[in-house]
Amino acid sequence: MTLRASSSDGVELAIHDLGGDGPPLLFVHATGFHGRCYTRIAEQLGDIRHSWAPDLRAHGDSTIPADDRFHWSGMADDLCVVLDALGIDEPVDFVGHSMGGATVIATELRRPGTIRTAWLFEPIVFPPMGDNPSTMSDVARNRRASFDTIEAVLERYGSRPPFSVVDPSVLDDYVRHGFAPSPEGVTLKCTPESEARTFESVDYEVYGRLGGIDADITVIASTDGAPPATVAPMVADGIESARLVTWEGETHFGPFAHPARAAAEIRASLR
Repeated sequence: MTLRASSSDGVELAIHDLGGDGPPLLFVHATGFHGRCYTRIAEQLGDIRHSWAPDLRAHGDSTIPADDRFHWSGMADDLCVVLDALGIDEPVDFVGHSMGGATVIATELRRPGTIRTAWLFEPIVFPPMGDNPSTMSDVARNRRASFDTIEAVLERYGSRPPFSVVDPSVLDDYVRHGFAPSPEGVTLKCTPESEARTFESVDYEVYGRLGGIDADITVIASTDGAPPATVAPMVADGIESARLVTWEGETHFGPFAHPARAAAEIRASLR
């Protein structure tokens, strides 16, 4: 089941029910991905949590914001709308990946007490850097948007980095729910331009406010040497109540490569 809700800037959000029993658990996705990428993790937690996963603006089945409002404060708008749409008015559990982790933190700053627990894999909460040093927007704009068939996408993505490390079932979820039929065959729902604009719209103000957070947060860092990995320990240090976990030998795609490991650690963090 997928719910719809209206957010700021004319955005219509899709909120996917990933199933399960128990209190709600919200999965908040990374840039360029969508909520249903986390289905395989949610399935392994279905005995203790009812999981939901929104598609943030311009991603998955949600719409592109008016007036190019890709700034990540809009992502926090979206998550607040999701909480309201699900009738959640007490602390709740989150899983956030990359941009999704940053969105969870920004939402806690906006609505203190929102987080009961949060398992955040390399949240993109960077200190001010002037011009965005990331080349990811260039990479995104150069992505091939269309393929003849879903099978062609799976074959291409599964045979080369970075997607070659992704668990095949997770890759299948990403591709089947991340592409839509088009005159060309199938085309990315999150367009290369939308993905690039999202990378260029990081909210650098969040980092300076980390000291104002008092919540049960686990920050996970890989060891791939890229900025999300190197900044994650700084995020954990900035939040007095946070703990840092390191995934040795892994990359920013860690939860996609090892959904069972992610599920086991999330389960432990929920206590």
